[in-house]
Amino acid sequence: MDADPYPSPLLLQIEPQFNLGSVLFIGFILLLLLFLTALLAGAEVALFSLNNEQRAFLRDSDGSQERTLTNLLNRPQKLLATLLISINFVNIIFITLANYLTEQLVGKESIEEPIVVLVLLFSVTFVITFFGELIPKVWSQQNNLKFALFTGPIIEFFSFVVAPLSKTLMGISNLIEKRVERKSYTLTTQELNHALEITTDENTSEREKDILKGILNFGNISVKGVMRPRPEIIAFETSLNYHELMDKINKNGYSRVPVFVDTLDKIEGVLYIKDLLKHIDKDENFNWQELIHQPFFVPENKKIDDLLYDFQEKRVHIAIVVNEYGETKGLVTMEDIIEEIVGEINDEFDVEELDYKVLENNVYLFEAKTSLMDFHRALDLEQDYFEEAKGESETLGGMLIELFGRIPSAGEEISFKEFEFKIQSVDLKRIKKVRVTFNQPIRKDDAL
Repeated sequence: MDADPYPSPLLLQIEPQFNLGSVLFIGFILLLLLFLTALLAGAEVALFSLNNEQRAFLRDSDGSQERTLTNLLNRPQKLLATLLISINFVNIIFITLANYLTEQLVGKESIEEPIVVLVLLFSVTFVITFFGELIPKVWSQQNNLKFALFTGPIIEFFSFVVAPLSKTLMGISNLIEKRVERKSYTLTTQELNHALEITTDENTSEREKDILKGILNFGNISVKGVMRPRPEIIAFETSLNYHELMDKINKNGYSRVPVFVDTLDKIEGVLYIKDLLKHIDKDENFNWQELIHQPFFVPENKKIDDLLYDFQEKRVHIAIVVNEYGETKGLVTMEDIIEEIVGEINDEFDVEELDYKVLENNVYLFEAKTSLMDFHRALDLEQDYFEEAKGESETLGGMLIELFGRIPSAGEEISFKEFEFKIQSVDLKRIKKVRVTFNQPIRKDDAL
């Protein structure tokens, strides 16, 4: 019996023929989705490439589009989340429809053929990447303000639509970020120093260990801990005549010296000694004050790694340290910062000062002005050994005043951990010398 050349009406109802109108309709939807992807991708570049002047223009404008963009830019994290979610959402719809259209054109059996899958994959990837990403991003970067103003209402609409999802993702992102930051901070300040101790061997010199420790602790040291305190600052008054100035310069070996009016709290600038070389033969009436450079002021709590960056950026080597009231507290130089890594740097003008001397085994006599950092180095202590006792102090004498709660008298004693401190000499305002006894715990190796 011959096969029926005509399909049955039942089969036609189950598998209707795919007509040209449906193909054109889905193709039109795909073009709209591609255009929307291009707008969103271009908006991402346009919005985040606006400079300060363009942002100021948007803030000062009264137009609705400008206000819309200003509101979006005020919440950059939410804006970025909205753009990323929207772009991915539109691309997923595009890929799904493209796959459905291909299936209807070639049939369900052919859609599983490797060659069809590869052609579909390559085509969709090329179309989205080239027309939906590359071209709009290049154009929007060159016309960022116009593109941002045009796409602002579209972004605002998507921001409302995907708000629940974007808030959820931002919450998860913030939680992960806090955990990562907390973990990295603990690793940096505690575990790395311990790792350094257990990984260095007998082939590592003490100087190399000190340099490595200096690098690890570099970002945690404040300017207050390395500055030269106010009483030790060498500075010149602007009222000096030229001969008086040269006499003082010859008595000091500094290449840069602060200059003040009446008091150190009124620093006018910094004098570079090299600027005077061409004026050596001038008389006492020479107006040397014209050579003063603008001073660079920094707060006490500034970290020295940030200050080093400022020195490099401003091309200066000296800064005046001030407190919150603008009073001069000290002076810090590039050399002071570098010494925190490589140790003391002495030149031909530096005088080797011995701030302490050994009286007997584990008994020392220290100048009270010795910084706690130098005290730690001298006795090979951890940098945070006196953390709970020093308060805001940075010197040995300051820490002892914190422990006593007042300025002690000569002969008074106080203990802290393995240390016994005896005040040797004081004046009305400060401690001058301290006798330090270090009762080191007996180690098992020493007892054997």
